[in-house]
Amino acid sequence: MTEQTISLERMDQAINIFGSFDENIRVLEKDLGVTVINRDSELKITGDPENVMYAVKATNGLLSLSARGEPINEQNVRYIIGLVRKGQEDKITELGKDVICVTVKGKPIKAKTIGQKKYVNAISKNVVTLGIGPAGTGKTYLAVAAAVAAFRDKEVNRIILTRPAVEAGERLGFLPGDLQSKVDPYLRPLYDALFEMMGTENYAKHIERGNIEVAPLAYMRGRTLDDSFIILDEAQNTSREQMKMFLTRIGFGSKVVITGDITQIDLPSDKVSGLKEAMRVLKNVEGIALCMLTESDVVRHVLVQRIIKAYDEYEHRKTNRR
Repeated sequence: MTEQTISLERMDQAINIFGSFDENIRVLEKDLGVTVINRDSELKITGDPENVMYAVKATNGLLSLSARGEPINEQNVRYIIGLVRKGQEDKITELGKDVICVTVKGKPIKAKTIGQKKYVNAISKNVVTLGIGPAGTGKTYLAVAAAVAAFRDKEVNRIILTRPAVEAGERLGFLPGDLQSKVDPYLRPLYDALFEMMGTENYAKHIERGNIEVAPLAYMRGRTLDDSFIILDEAQNTSREQMKMFLTRIGFGSKVVITGDITQIDLPSDKVSGLKEAMRVLKNVEGIALCMLTESDVVRHVLVQRIIKAYDEYEHRKTNRR
């Protein structure tokens, strides 16, 4: 057993990293098998030498995030422990550094993981970015934030959000209302992100002026989209023909983000996913970036990470048995 001490400059640092009812520090103790005691402006960490070393590095990382005003929660703690175990603690300083966009309520939107940071950087540097990853990795949310930021800075004149209206076991025809009413539920995640960042009044004003368009993918055919920030969401459900049609809509001064999860394809089994094909076809094309996000980039409840990992392992075992 060994013990190491970390000195705290202010008491509020300990309060922030310990969390409500010490829930954050309990995660650290459980994951690393150490004991952490806060006494007289010092944190005393005891346990096996290797685990104490990891715990000290993780705690210092949490303190650096806290000093920048970042909220500390269970997701932060687990992610930083993961970085420390991989010997990547130097990357902790990159987290939460750059604000992508500020919501209408003043909340700054930032990349919360290294994978998300690479994704956001790719969007800023490339004309087309493919963001591939499981649910909860912030693919759509961060893309909408980047679109709103570009629109506010007058880098683009329009934001166009689209996704294919593919039925995941349901039947569109049985939904009530006209075509727009039928497809609106499919576009709800895009509406929600826009409402949060722009506010409902601003959103309605820009919709009326034609500065913002939220529409099913079928509406893109025959158009050329100049000076626009275009997001194609749920792209794993596009056919190869739809994907090619969409990609050839790109006009001058436009930026495109294509997001999807290739583990959740709702197309008939005999149809090729346009996203999976695009990943192969476009991987070496200049001006196009391919960003792969993983379960470690999930910023939802920790259980979502475990579910994704369990499904990945199950699919891997099933493939190996064939």
